[in-house]
Amino acid sequence: MGIDDVPLAIREKFEIYEWKHSIAILKNDFQNEWKDILDMLEALTIPANWIKTPGGRKSEIAKWLDAFLSKRGWTEKSFQTAIRVDEAEIDSPTHKVDCFKNRIALELEWNNKDPFFDRDLNNFRLLFDLRTVSVGIIITRCDDLQKCFKKIGRGKSYGASTTHMKKLLPRIEGGGGAGCPVLVFGIRRRCIEEQTE
Repeated sequence: MGIDDVPLAIREKFEIYEWKHSIAILKNDFQNEWKDILDMLEALTIPANWIKTPGGRKSEIAKWLDAFLSKRGWTEKSFQTAIRVDEAEIDSPTHKVDCFKNRIALELEWNNKDPFFDRDLNNFRLLFDLRTVSVGIIITRCDDLQKCFKKIGRGKSYGASTTHMKKLLPRIEGGGGAGCPVLVFGIRRRCIEEQTE
């Protein structure tokens, strides 16, 4: 099992990277969540005006993704964690996860500063070690979308130090997520709707 188990229509829309057999785990042990993810990826189409519109707290892509998955029981999730040694207890809070359901954590990093990848992977690592997350998923953008952004007139807003595949994969391969299985989907040009004007 592996990337070839992802439907062709999704493989054409996304660059896919798998770490530690994440697809096999999802496909066999979390079939409902895997179906949710595949359905969401198949349905995702990004209108050019979502890219043109300056970002706020949450991008239009994030709003769409949240709305799609929330209908299937995914929620934004914070975890209360602590370290206890004898009678001493120290809070060890994690960062909230964008979308969470049944031990599957999903983060969207569309246009953040690239250190957000470190935060996500560290979160996945800790929650995996605590037996709370079985697979971490990150959705980001492919490097070659920069040409599309320039064409739309938003190239400066999506710079080299923001989140995209080239910034993420070395972090995973360098052990950023430790033992946590990770699956990455990089949004390709095929996901962007052509401009109509």
